[in-house]
Amino acid sequence: MIITLTANPSLDRTVELAAPLVRGGVQRAASPTRQAAGKGVNVSRVLAVSGLATLAILPGDPDDQVPVRLRLDGLPHLAVPIGADLRSNITLTEPDGTTTKINEPGPALSPERQEQLASAVVEKADGASWLVLAGSLPPGVPAGFYAALTARVRAELGGRAPRIAGDGSGVPLRALFAGGPEAVPDLLKPNAEELAELTGRHDEAALEADPSRAAAAAKLLLEDGAGAVLATLGSKGAVLATRAGSWFATHAPVTARSTVGAGDSSLAGYLLAHSRGAAAPGCLRQAVAHGAAAAALPGTTLPALNQTTPDAVVVTAL
Repeated sequence: MIITLTANPSLDRTVELAAPLVRGGVQRAASPTRQAAGKGVNVSRVLAVSGLATLAILPGDPDDQVPVRLRLDGLPHLAVPIGADLRSNITLTEPDGTTTKINEPGPALSPERQEQLASAVVEKADGASWLVLAGSLPPGVPAGFYAALTARVRAELGGRAPRIAGDGSGVPLRALFAGGPEAVPDLLKPNAEELAELTGRHDEAALEADPSRAAAAAKLLLEDGAGAVLATLGSKGAVLATRAGSWFATHAPVTARSTVGAGDSSLAGYLLAHSRGAAAPGCLRQAVAHGAAAAALPGTTLPALNQTTPDAVVVTAL
């Protein structure tokens, strides 16, 4: 069982445009869709459609559109009532795959609601194989929430604690390294921009252009306590750094239709492979295969395992 936490879920409206976006113009939507989403929810969706047991934990009242749509989709989830409407985000995708997102901040969570959410995570994570802490934090939640929750899960569950994966950005991501070794996840999944921000090494473009630089930056996070770093580099592929070595993987070119959920799919691909006993290079291979498959699908569509092509991925030791 893989548990995911999405602290700031949303109802995502994705509009696929038939022509490039023109600011100030009037354009017709080719295929608008609405879906309950958020980084952890997306990871759970990919895992579930591929046959792996998962539970998505999130805040949300029973009649909110996010839990309602999750029930309709049949995705196993636990929604903790908060007495407020969840946010709604808008994503515009252009024919060449360019994606523009407009994200609302989300409802504020009181300390009491934060404790209820954290307690639900600890309870459900007992005996799970992985816990994924993903996405932004809503207003009112301290930046160290994920770090404190990581340490709490390990302290309260001991040997029954799952491995923990972190996928966030900004201050909450940096805070994972400010709470001591017990607060650092077993796996981090930054993109190039987040890796540059975390390490102060180069910038997004430089890291995407040179996997050796990305691997060197990722190794700095290993020195700070991370067990492994899966750094996604957009269309350039991904780098995986562990204490046993580092690898770079690329996928044969695909026609990008939307980058929505590509990073979340990469993380899910890694977890799927790891759950099946794959070694580090195999986990990286499946991560890149999932990311490429997501980019090739329209709108918010997320790939099942049988829609990926790991044979099209080349893995190179660095």
